[in-house]
Amino acid sequence: MDDSDEASRFDAEVLPHVRSGYNLARWLTRNDADAEDVVQEAALRAWRFFRGFRGENPRAWFLTIIRRTAMTLLSRRPAERDADPFDEEVHTELAESPDPERLAIGSAGVERVRRSLEALPAALREVIVLREQEGLSYKEIAAAAEIPIGTVMSRLARARERLIRDLSGEER
Repeated sequence: MDDSDEASRFDAEVLPHVRSGYNLARWLTRNDADAEDVVQEAALRAWRFFRGFRGENPRAWFLTIIRRTAMTLLSRRPAERDADPFDEEVHTELAESPDPERLAIGSAGVERVRRSLEALPAALREVIVLREQEGLSYKEIAAAAEIPIGTVMSRLARARERLIRDLSGEER
């Protein structure tokens, strides 16, 4: 296979998952600039090792690289970097513009969910984002996060329980 065929295959199999990779990186790093750096570095790593990729699921493979790259970046940073503000507008696409009242109500709800997600420990936040936002199967999450499928299920259950408890506690 020549380089142009390899580049075409990479473009077709990996590049469609860059948006998902950015979403995961953004939730893991909680910083736009860091997420962009993670995606760029992960894409370079993916390209470097793509010739050897023989897996069935390029999305899970790429998200695994994103996760590893993000974890490497985070391990080199002080803990206070984890407190950077998160801009929901970057991750939300509105199909239509709702009226101002609906927008205000929706923003308040989105903000509450965002705060609750950010309050989760990284391990729980990671699996809930991969499942609920990226739509990965339990098996794909296990592969991407490099954990057993049983751990995926228990982390998802704990994450959902904490989110429900946190969100219902705010309503009271």
